[in-house]
Amino acid sequence: MENYRHDIVKEAGMNVPGIVYSSEEDYEEIKKDKTIEQVKNVAKLPGIIGESIALPDCHRGYGFPIGGVAAFDIKKGVISPGGVGYDINCGVLLLKTNLSIKDFKGKEEVFAEAMNKKIPSGVGRGSPFQITYKELDEVLKKGAKYMVEKGYGIPDDYIYCEEEGCMPGADSSLVSQKAKKRGIGQLGTIGAGNHFLDFLSVEKIFDPDVAKVYGLKKSQVVILIHCGSRGLGHQVASDYIKKMEDEYGIENLPDRELAAAPVDSKLGREYLAAMAAAANFAFANKQILLYFLREEMKNHFPEAKIEVLYEVCHNIAKIEEYSVNGRKMKLCVHRKGATRSYGPGRKEIPKKYKSVGQPVIIPGSMGTASYVLAGEKRSEDLTFGSSVHGAGRKMSRSNAVRTLKGESTRKKLLEKNIIVKSGSSRLIAEESPEVYKDIEGVVKVVEALGISKKVAKLKPFIVIIG
Repeated sequence: MENYRHDIVKEAGMNVPGIVYSSEEDYEEIKKDKTIEQVKNVAKLPGIIGESIALPDCHRGYGFPIGGVAAFDIKKGVISPGGVGYDINCGVLLLKTNLSIKDFKGKEEVFAEAMNKKIPSGVGRGSPFQITYKELDEVLKKGAKYMVEKGYGIPDDYIYCEEEGCMPGADSSLVSQKAKKRGIGQLGTIGAGNHFLDFLSVEKIFDPDVAKVYGLKKSQVVILIHCGSRGLGHQVASDYIKKMEDEYGIENLPDRELAAAPVDSKLGREYLAAMAAAANFAFANKQILLYFLREEMKNHFPEAKIEVLYEVCHNIAKIEEYSVNGRKMKLCVHRKGATRSYGPGRKEIPKKYKSVGQPVIIPGSMGTASYVLAGEKRSEDLTFGSSVHGAGRKMSRSNAVRTLKGESTRKKLLEKNIIVKSGSSRLIAEESPEVYKDIEGVVKVVEALGISKKVAKLKPFIVIIG
């Protein structure tokens, strides 16, 4: 079997070794940017446990590599906003429907255009859903649960989310007024970048037993929503990076982007509480998008039923328990462009899925397949219960714009029966399939490592991006 583990030997300043999990081919590309350097830098942070890890979708990020995972002792370690990311709880919501791909035959273009108008996307596009600052505080405390309480969904919508759609410990008073001002008009919006709304059909089932538990079958239409905490989360990150720089300095850090505070400090606890509030904003954001989606779907498919299969978090830090060298420890696990991948039995998994493992959702690019996998127990030993969050970029946005044309990509995808709707030709170029790693190769590594196993392959037919 090909070697998918690439060890980074512990050297001066590193508290633990590093590991990059990747195919040989992708590893050669990974070595060309600053990913390896960032893995080493993370390994130099105080209180890090095990290894500094980069997953198969890894590439250069802010401070931590995207696709990076690191766990810290909650008494001796630190928490770093760079290990969470600016788009706090950027994540993916997978919805299942009672519709077949045949139901869309001949309706694709009209439906895609209607959905593009209904779902706010792109830079600066606001939402028709408006709330008061008092209500925003409730959103920051309760997340998706608050939206359901107000009539914008049903309890099953949040039951099948990580943390049941509400991160514990959130404190809205620790979110700045500037962050609240940036976010208050953005609930129910996708935003830009690599955020999207995809309609896909189940092309192939790999594990019929798990697929049955998840409620998936061949030719079924499913929907992926990828977005996060918008301007509010971005501002929370900026605010606390500055606070940590001011209080703890950056002189002793290998990279100023790794500004951090001890987990067990006043500022560390305040960041965790503000981060949780931003994560709850992201949960609520996707809940309103689901509400909008159901409204528009009824106009085209009156008998349509849309249910949440699962929602996963990316860009998050959580206090979780693991066995380390035979001893149970509570750790602060940073996942930057990575998703949880718990195997059967963990208490954090919804009861319905506990016997088969947590759903792991891995989107491809807008012209390639996406995958549903199931978490495996081995992930707890190898990656602190983590898996990849997507294919991972291999080309920067600036290079993509220089070398690719959005309209050309749109036409190529239409030839593959994939309709793309976007307000920006530049954005289509930035998110073209060519800029991402091969999703098939990334999933192959994940499965070979035993951290997640394939359940179903999804094929896109409508893609809406900012």
